[in-house]
Order: sequence, then structure tokens, then C-alpha cells
Amino acid sequence: MYLNGLATAVPPRRFTQAECWTALQQSPQFSRLSPRAHTVLRKVLSGDNGIATRHLAVAELAEAFMLTPDALHERFAHNAPALATQAAERALVAARLKPTEVDAVLISTCTGYLCPGLTSYVSERLGLRPDVQALDLVGQGCGAALPNLRTAEALIASGRAQHVLSVCVEICSAAFYLDNDPGVLISACLFGDGAGAAVLSAQPAAHARRVEWLAAESALDPAARDLLRFEQRDGMLRNILTGTRKPSSAKHSHANN
Repeated sequence: MYLNGLATAVPPRRFTQAECWTALQQSPQFSRLSPRAHTVLRKVLSGDNGIATRHLAVAELAEAFMLTPDALHERFAHNAPALATQAAERALVAARLKPTEVDAVLISTCTGYLCPGLTSYVSERLGLRPDVQALDLVGQGCGAALPNLRTAEALIASGRAQHVLSVCVEICSAAFYLDNDPGVLISACLFGDGAGAAVLSAQPAAHARRVEWLAAESALDPAARDLLRFEQRDGMLRNILTGTRKPSSAKHSHANN
């Protein structure tokens, strides 16, 4: 399998961490948080943690604090198909491939839910063939790219596809949650919105540097499942970062996530 095209897409608005801190202090949720939570937020948003700006799928930062389930779902439903399509279009251009030449499209996400899934919307927008193999890979979190790529590898190795469009898209602002838990607060301060896409083919492209996928392995570790995950609370996704608090049992101290 060969990587013949690669591209990304982000929302047009980019905000500095300082702007996020100012907007957060003006939000209706800020006064409901504890003094300790304020300290965590100020430290992460004002400190040197390697993140200077974030792209978010909102016109103004005040919109990010519209935290009803309906508002968050609308944010995902509007922006996830658009960003996934934009990244995919750019990857196809980089690969010099027409949409009708794509045999399969795989899209991974965990920050929202659509049924039919994102592949339906993205395939329509791109103009993919009606017989394209479309697979939605939902709920695989931060490591979603690996099973996505391995599925593409299997399709190509089996001869079922010559060209696979692989896409990952996350609208983290659609999974925004605020409470006094340090892991929840850190999640709100670090993640942004965007999509990445790759064109994977059975043969290398003649016009570009040859990049070949050789092999990959992965392993399931159920003991580590609860260390980093989403849960549902108040009808919304709430991110859990176990590393921000003491592990609940000895087995978690050595588990890999």
C-alpha cells in the first residue's frame, strides 16, 4: 500500500490561548467553577504548553460556550462533513486522482454522531461512485488513524480496492464540557477542530515521492480502556483523562493507552 496524497483542513477562525482565557472568564459557566478549577484553567491557557492557537468551528468564541446537547450536535453536523470533504478534496488533488477513481472511503470520528454516517455526506459532496465501499469507524478516539489505515490496507491487499480515501475528522468544540474535574478542564483547554485525509493506493504515484506502508500491529488492552475515554453526562460527551488523578487500582499504573 502506498500513500499517494495527504492533506488537512481546519475551520477558518483561529484563536489564541489568551483569547480563550478571556472568553472563558466572561462565559456563564466560569462563575460556577471552583477556585481550584480557575487556577487549572489559567495555568493551562496562560502557560507555555506548546499550544499557542487553536482552530475552532465557531464564528466567535462566545459561541463555544453554547453547551446544550442540541447546539453541540448542530456544531458537529454542520462542520464535520464540511471539514472532512475539504481535506479529502485536497488529498485527491495531491494524488492527482479523480473522485470517481476512489473505490472505498473510510472516515473516523469520535466527537459526534450522524446516522447515516459521515461517509454518506462526504461521498455525496465529493461525487464518489454509487458503488463506493463506505465505512464509518466511530468511537476509536485518539488512536483512530491506525485502525483506519489498517482497514485500508486490508481492502487493498484483498484486491477489493485499488484506491482508498482515508479520513479522520474531529470537532472537539462539539464535545466541549466544563466542570471542576481537572481532566475535563485540561481537555477543554487543549483540543481543536480539524480533519486529515490520505489517498492510499495499490501502486505508487508516478508524480510524487514514493511512500510505502510496510506493516503495522496493534493490541487490545481492556484494562486501559477507562484511562482515556468519553462518557455521556447530561446528554453530552465528557472527556476523561485519568492521568490527572491517582489511578483507582494497581493494574492501571502500568496499563498503556
